[in-house]
Amino acid sequence: MRAVSFKRVVLIAGCVGLLLYLGMFLRTGHEAGERTGRQLDPDRAVGSFSNLERSLNNLTKILRGFERRQDVMQKILEEDRDTQRKVADVLQQAMQIRVGQKEQQHEDAPAPQKKSNKLFPNSPLFKDWGQNLSEDEQKEAQALFEKYGYNVFLSDRLPLDRPLPDTREKGCLKRTYEKDLPTVGVVLIYLNEALSILKRALRSIIDRTPKRLLKEIIMVDDNSSNENLKGDLDAYIKSLEEENPGLRITRVRHTEQKGLAFARASGWRAATADVVAILDAHIEVHELWAEPLLTQIKADRTTVVSPVFDRVNFDDLKVIQYLPAAHAFDWALWCMYEGFAPDYYKHNDSSRPGKSPSVMGILVADRKFLGEIGVLDEGMKIYGGENVELGIRVWTCGGSVEVVPCSKIAHIERFHKPYMPDLTPAMKRNALRVAEIWMDEYKHNINLAWNIPFENHGIDIGDVSERKKLRERLNCKPFKWYLDNVYPKLDPWDNLLAYGALKNLDSELCVDQGPVPGDTPISYDCHYYGPQMAYYRQTGEMYIGGIKSHKYNDNRCLTDRGEKKTEPGLFNCKEAMQKGMGIYWDFTQGKELKNRQTKRCLEMVNRVLVIQECTGQRWKIQNLIKDF
Repeated sequence: MRAVSFKRVVLIAGCVGLLLYLGMFLRTGHEAGERTGRQLDPDRAVGSFSNLERSLNNLTKILRGFERRQDVMQKILEEDRDTQRKVADVLQQAMQIRVGQKEQQHEDAPAPQKKSNKLFPNSPLFKDWGQNLSEDEQKEAQALFEKYGYNVFLSDRLPLDRPLPDTREKGCLKRTYEKDLPTVGVVLIYLNEALSILKRALRSIIDRTPKRLLKEIIMVDDNSSNENLKGDLDAYIKSLEEENPGLRITRVRHTEQKGLAFARASGWRAATADVVAILDAHIEVHELWAEPLLTQIKADRTTVVSPVFDRVNFDDLKVIQYLPAAHAFDWALWCMYEGFAPDYYKHNDSSRPGKSPSVMGILVADRKFLGEIGVLDEGMKIYGGENVELGIRVWTCGGSVEVVPCSKIAHIERFHKPYMPDLTPAMKRNALRVAEIWMDEYKHNINLAWNIPFENHGIDIGDVSERKKLRERLNCKPFKWYLDNVYPKLDPWDNLLAYGALKNLDSELCVDQGPVPGDTPISYDCHYYGPQMAYYRQTGEMYIGGIKSHKYNDNRCLTDRGEKKTEPGLFNCKEAMQKGMGIYWDFTQGKELKNRQTKRCLEMVNRVLVIQECTGQRWKIQNLIKDF
């Protein structure tokens, strides 16, 4: 419309200009005749009109040319207007769709709720998570947390194929792996695991393991009672089988709870691949998790390997990077992380595999080799000790254990294990079983760590005859060889004379480590638990409050502070020696406890521990290892 209006304006202006021009021409001729008093010459008039005609023709041509240009401009504008109209239509449709989606979301979304109070302020789940949950959501999340030990409420709302951060060491990024590697069968052990956690584990294994390497997945259910681990899980596995026709998924179900060792052995028996990877079910594997492990096993089939675990927080399920470390243990057989041997760090390459005394539980091994050395001790109950037993057996019976930094698996660190709130009884029993089979003259260190008598402790460790025969048949090395060559960091405790509560026979009170932190032992009614545990060494040290399993840790020595001080001390032994305190004691069961350096005794006055001139007070330590 703007172009048409503009065209009309131009034409009108042109006509007006033509009339003005004609009028001026006639007026000029008339005025000229009046000034001269004569009429215009006809020939001159005809010439003037000819000039006027030519001018008019030129003006007409100009106007027509302008009109043609206006027609072109009009056409361009109309085309542009059509384009703009189409774009506007598309945008209008998009806006309508978006508005519709927002309206649908608004209809589907629950009505906004005002900020609710924390219903469970003391729950570990809500310490750093869940601030914006409604009260109903808090109740649901807490109930699931109590049942599973991790945040199932959040897990159910996360994608099954969520990406994981690449936490590998820098050197791993440059490593390549050959195509011709052994096949692997993955064994997942579970007991009442959350369904979404299991699904995510399966999804990550299938998506992040090359199809040419992943031969099978064996799922071992140690007698779960959750209903959704039946029909719902069956349906999901069926869908995975349809998506992956070349993958074998095997189900093994126990009719009663057998424990971790038995369940892992069940998975091994069902496997057919070259290599078996025995994993927990609450994991997610990283990209390139399998290739580094399979490479090590291909190079040496007697090597049992383990990945580096990243921690998945139990509350917000975020992945926290863990650095490569050896899998170690203390004399109670509780697992722990520890630095590799000093030689490892000389290479200045943290992507190299490192030797490890044990495995944490997740292990990958040549399937046939694992069978040759006895798989796992199925006499273990419920939980604990089976990984240490495997590490000792592998090392002493011809193999080795390695941690492979370029293989990463994210593992949920439960806040509690719901299948057994107190793991202590099972752990203690399994540790005694390991000691009886494998530890020779060092087996009583397990008793020391758990503060139980060497004999007649009343704990049934099961029949160990078959496992002892296995050790003989494999011609395994003695445990002392293991301590000297594989795990020299472990203190052998070979010069302990006595352990247990240290009781004053005159007052019937026991020595207690007192407040921690603090450096003053106290007297207390005897209860025979950790703070009252004393350990007397042949060299004369008396430790109070426990004994360390490793040589790199310092114990706390009972001390005579010296000079005129009468208050006994409790200091790290090295610190006490540097300060010139007396840490060595002469002691005979049922008699006085005298400091070698000051010749003063530990005694009790009005229920208070003192260091003073000896008056003959008598002491007795709970358990004797050797006569002294």
